[in-house]
Amino acid sequence: MMELYLDLISPPCRSVFLFARALRIPFEFKVVDLATGQQYSKEFGDLSIVRKVPVMKDGGFILTESTAILEYLMQKYSGSVADHWFPADLQQRARVNEYFSWQHMNLRAHCSKVFLLRALYQIVMDSEIPKETMDFAVENVKQSLNLLEEKFLQSKPFILGDKISVADVVAIVEIMQPFGTGFDGFEGRPKLIAWRDRVKKELGEKLFEEAHEALMKSSNMPQKLKNSGNFAQLKPILQKLFR
Repeated sequence: MMELYLDLISPPCRSVFLFARALRIPFEFKVVDLATGQQYSKEFGDLSIVRKVPVMKDGGFILTESTAILEYLMQKYSGSVADHWFPADLQQRARVNEYFSWQHMNLRAHCSKVFLLRALYQIVMDSEIPKETMDFAVENVKQSLNLLEEKFLQSKPFILGDKISVADVVAIVEIMQPFGTGFDGFEGRPKLIAWRDRVKKELGEKLFEEAHEALMKSSNMPQKLKNSGNFAQLKPILQKLFR
């Protein structure tokens, strides 16, 4: 059976998990605990020199990068995956790939930055978050959300139109990330709130809550990190995120 190496505190892992579960793609869930540094273990290094999640292992074939894994799953199971998830139409598929390309350095980067600042800055840097640093990060999130609304979503129910696609799944998990630290990117954005509710309904609300359970408990992440035997090794790596 195909194996997926995931930590659901990670948005890319959640997108792969949600897609595979929603479409009933069979896989074995292999937990990689990022907060305890499991990604730096010899066992995981033997699997992937990249030392990041998600990782997919399908027989002897190993694949990294969430969007690559999602495309692999959609093509491998194309017979059972409805076309609207990753349309065969040239221009519609190009829109999905356009969103994939844009989100890495925009919505993903900015939402993750706010999460990391709020969740880990104090314990990693041994100081309070500078106000200007936090304000700048929040402003970047707002600008990315504006672009999501104005360029990608517009007045449509979903990013591609009337039906959900994998682009919506990749988008929703990123906006949820800072939510885990109490930052609500949906606040004051009725269009995004309505879109979020539609995405949750399409995926299944129970599955959506399951995928985000670890994130909603991320307040214990600093203590878990500090108590891990790998904190001294992880600290200088994490400090690079804030410099």
